[in-house]
Amino acid sequence: MKFIKDPVHGYVEVEAELLPLLDSPPVQRLRHVKQLGFSYLVYPGANHTRFEHSLGTMHLATVLARHLDLDPAEVLLIGAAGLLHDIGHGPFSHTSEAFLSEFAGHDHHQVDHLLREPALASAIEQADLDPAQISALIRGEHPLADLIHGDLDADRMDYLLRDAHYTGVPYGTVDAQRLIQSSILHEGGLGIAESGVQAAESLLIARTLMRPAVYFHHTSRIATSMLTLALCEHAQTGASGDGGLRGIPLLDDAGLCQLLAASGSGVARALLAGLMKRNLYKRAIYVARDQVGASFLTSEPSLRRMRDLAREIAETAGREGWEVIVDIAPFPVDMSMGVQVRNRTATLDLSLVSPLVNTLNETRRSQWRLGVYAPRGQAGAVEQAAVEVLHVKKATRQDTLA
Repeated sequence: MKFIKDPVHGYVEVEAELLPLLDSPPVQRLRHVKQLGFSYLVYPGANHTRFEHSLGTMHLATVLARHLDLDPAEVLLIGAAGLLHDIGHGPFSHTSEAFLSEFAGHDHHQVDHLLREPALASAIEQADLDPAQISALIRGEHPLADLIHGDLDADRMDYLLRDAHYTGVPYGTVDAQRLIQSSILHEGGLGIAESGVQAAESLLIARTLMRPAVYFHHTSRIATSMLTLALCEHAQTGASGDGGLRGIPLLDDAGLCQLLAASGSGVARALLAGLMKRNLYKRAIYVARDQVGASFLTSEPSLRRMRDLAREIAETAGREGWEVIVDIAPFPVDMSMGVQVRNRTATLDLSLVSPLVNTLNETRRSQWRLGVYAPRGQAGAVEQAAVEVLHVKKATRQDTLA
């Protein structure tokens, strides 16, 4: 057993069986993958990594599993899945995710190939763990998956607390211990006792408030969009290093920067230089849901469609295609779907017990934005073309306040 000092949870206990997993290359790579991508350009303290978050998730998942009185083998399995749940993330975490998903067929929840990495596969075997069950837990397809892959899971508890700590944004406060102590297992998965409703609400409130303040802050969205465009431009050169596009998810942040710095695309190199110097694109338009057509309100927006729209706007504005970026954020799905609350007489959906849930979901929908970005000094010229091409409507009072 080993104890690791963590700034969020204090001392984190790592079982002896899990130490070889901790030291394996897929987990150690996470030391060099920023948890929040380019959020450090907004919040200078946001330099924490997926490695720290994985340790925290393992810790909370283990505490939760023990509270639920799972047998020791299940507790170890849950801890292993918590530790490994993010090994599928590409460089800069979610920042590269849309590109890797659409152009390389990569899903960070699909980790079977990484579990076969020799050192990690050997560690899993030595711990007498089943890689198929670990994979199923990470994908959310295991009877106990709610512990690390649900609306009130250990993953969310840790990242909200950790991201709030490192950004300095106070909205991520979650009473994790109360939520864990109120957790129960029922035939549908993980639920909470009635005494834990306020703790569950605090987590959902934190998710809602952290969304515009951190996760979808406009500067972070611009930086993310610039990296995505750099990757798209680089991919067109046909030279993506070892393994082609499929090799990119195995890189860390520095590895991706090296790849783009040596790209055959001058645009990719220029975009990377802009990111490194914080010479970012600016907002030409940044509009709410009521200002655009319903076709933009999708949970899985297409990068190809965004690039087609960007090129059309650029042509209308008399600019080069790479000088315009269209950023359609994923339209938020409702929180708390399937979370059950048990009181003295019945088990009910959280939305029926807490009137806050529907309010928070509507708030999240009102936070959605579509952005069009252009280099400094060109945003004004691009604005009118974007309004014309996207058929943007004037903002209503509700849009203005959202």
